[in-house]
Amino acid sequence: MKAVLLDADTLKPEELDISCLTDLPVSLTQYATTTADERKERVHDADIILVNKVVLDADVLRHAKQCKYIGVLATGTNNIDKDWCAQHGIEVANVEGYGTDAVAQHALMLLLNLSTSFAPYARDVNAGKWSAGPHFCLLDHPAMELAGKHLVIVGYGELGQRFAEMAKAMGMRVTVAARPGKPDDDRPSLDSLLPDADVVSLHCLLTEDSHHLINAQRLSKMKPSAFLINTARGALIDEAALLQALKNGDIAGAGLDGLSTEPPPADHPLLNTGLPNLLITPHSAWVAKEARQRLVNIAAGRLSAFLSK
Repeated sequence: MKAVLLDADTLKPEELDISCLTDLPVSLTQYATTTADERKERVHDADIILVNKVVLDADVLRHAKQCKYIGVLATGTNNIDKDWCAQHGIEVANVEGYGTDAVAQHALMLLLNLSTSFAPYARDVNAGKWSAGPHFCLLDHPAMELAGKHLVIVGYGELGQRFAEMAKAMGMRVTVAARPGKPDDDRPSLDSLLPDADVVSLHCLLTEDSHHLINAQRLSKMKPSAFLINTARGALIDEAALLQALKNGDIAGAGLDGLSTEPPPADHPLLNTGLPNLLITPHSAWVAKEARQRLVNIAAGRLSAFLSK
């Protein structure tokens, strides 16, 4: 069987042992990257497609007439037209749980940086302000103890649960909000929790119900001292509304791992703002080598199970 991996470089495979994939009884062609214009040609005679973030919509998939299996090398499958696959007998398998610890520690890193004003203080030290100061310390930026503070988590799968464990270990009080778009969820609604939240952390999937979950209305319900953390999808947040809230001091800060468009355009409104209370990392929460290796191992195991049917 012929298999193609469309965006191998998103895994930085030279750092990993990918023999679990290459040793499978398939003829695997690896492409470092695949542009939108290259998709149809590269999938047209593939029995198996492995992909991380390349979009496989119906227009592309109708050219993959031999395809029986799509292995998504990620948790999210929003880049795959799953309805089209179901109608045409293509099995879609994603990978869950591979980066739980890596992503949770990244969310914690963002929160710790915000709560201690780490970035502004580090910049001050490098700029010589400490050396030139009159006292033994600098007191120019706010710092907050997290012990006793109220963390509201949206999305309580493996990632949300792991982050909750870390927060509780630091003495935080944790509440889990009802899942977006699930009226039968008996947990408290996000709207009811926002006024008392010191930190809101997003770990939910991006769906029609969660798109722009954090918007101007919900930001207005948060404390001026509250932080927003997002290590899930960028489009969970209305980015224009967030920028305005940060500029107005409606919330104390935000830590984001990724944006709604990736890679973002150079003129993205959240880039180069100069705001000391906005931290953005380049969708890197998952990139620990251990997590990437685990992802490959799980993906290979699922493909092997498919081949054994």
